[in-house]
Amino acid sequence: MKINIYYGGRGLLDDPTLYVLSKMEDVLKELRVTIERYNIYEHKNEIATLPQTFKEADGIILATTVEWLGIGGYMQQFLDACWLYGDKEKISKTYMQPIVMSTTYGEREGEMTLSNAWEMLGGLPCAGLCGYVEDLLTFQMNRDYTLIIEKKAENLYRTISQKIKNLPTSNQAVRQSVLRTQELNLTPQESEQLSKYVSDDTYVKQQKEDIEELASMFRDMLGQSDSGPDAPYVKELQNHYMPVEDFEARYSFLIEGMKKPLQISAKGSFVNVYYGEEEDVDVAAKLGADVMQSIIDGRMTFQRAFMTGEMTAKGNFKTLRMLDRIFAF
Repeated sequence: MKINIYYGGRGLLDDPTLYVLSKMEDVLKELRVTIERYNIYEHKNEIATLPQTFKEADGIILATTVEWLGIGGYMQQFLDACWLYGDKEKISKTYMQPIVMSTTYGEREGEMTLSNAWEMLGGLPCAGLCGYVEDLLTFQMNRDYTLIIEKKAENLYRTISQKIKNLPTSNQAVRQSVLRTQELNLTPQESEQLSKYVSDDTYVKQQKEDIEELASMFRDMLGQSDSGPDAPYVKELQNHYMPVEDFEARYSFLIEGMKKPLQISAKGSFVNVYYGEEEDVDVAAKLGADVMQSIIDGRMTFQRAFMTGEMTAKGNFKTLRMLDRIFAF
């Protein structure tokens, strides 16, 4: 028999959940059970792949600590990964025992959350263990508490070895009638491969870059290329230009979604607005497309966007303030 332990706490030395797990591991090892523990915080960059470790396990323990509210982020991410990428057929045959210790209020709710989640995943829940620990040393020295922990470990072993059945629950009915995973119809092998891709930051970054490139290509195909007189914002800026005598400046705007920066060259009554690469500018700014549109629509000014942090800029700030004077929206 093999049991996997998934610990969702932060690994603090005075975490009572770690003490409970060590006692349970001692009992299970005496019963000749193979134990493998996964500290989720050590796998935070690959949580999406952890559900694939259920393959060889007959049962699992989900253990976490309530420190202020709920089961904590690591355990929640792990349960999300089980829902999105886990092998539901394997989960349906896997027993799970929840262990939730708390240093504040909420251990019963935490245990219920883990049990409900596992039932909605289609798994087989076992009787769990929860408790409030005010002082870890006092808790460790209490012999009655140790006996309770050991008994829970024995019950888990007995439940798995005898394959004890549970009565139907409403959670199972809700899952069958209401809850639906993504309609991808993936095989367990495809789900495993997808979970590996999701946990690969390099792959995800490359995908985002590819999507951005495709979006830019389709924008060009639809006549929205960021070049030429019909490019976004070019006509609007040219039509709302208000000349200032003896004023000359060059601006560069890096707008989200555009391949090239928007260049503005103003000199007296003349203004040139185009997309391209320029190095010698007085002000270089960066902003989102929604912010730029708000400025064009008159709902925002360049100065206000800069002061609120929605636009960042470097260069001559006196020249930056002139933007609202030479462009009247």
